Amino acid sequence: MKILVIEDEVIVLKAIEFKLAREGYEVILAADGKEGMEKITEQNPDLIISDVMMPYANGLEILSYLRITLQRSTPLVMLSAIGQEDTVVKALEMGADDYITKPFSPNELLLRIKKLLIKQNR
Repeated sequence: MKILVIEDEVIVLKAIEFKLAREGYEVILAADGKEGMEKITEQNPDLIISDVMMPYANGLEILSYLRITLQRSTPLVMLSAIGQEDTVVKALEMGADDYITKPFSPNELLLRIKKLLIKQNR
């Protein structure tokens, strides 16, 4: 299973990569929204984890690109330090499958990912 992580904070990116790789996932990394969109097209990941606030394209733009432009139902988990209710609601209305506010537990993220992947493969 390939998981694309789109995150501009290097420490968060590496922490997620380490956790997912230890669980046996193939991890693809993107350091900003533009690179993330390119990797969605090139790599066709099984699941995407995306930060909301990033350079070049934000998480909501990535979500729109995935759902509207590419018309893919790939599970997408949004990460953000923004705990604002309107951002969470907008992301979920646009088709995000889950939303986790930073700081978060890597174990909780892993459980949510496993749940989404099981649901996706039914």
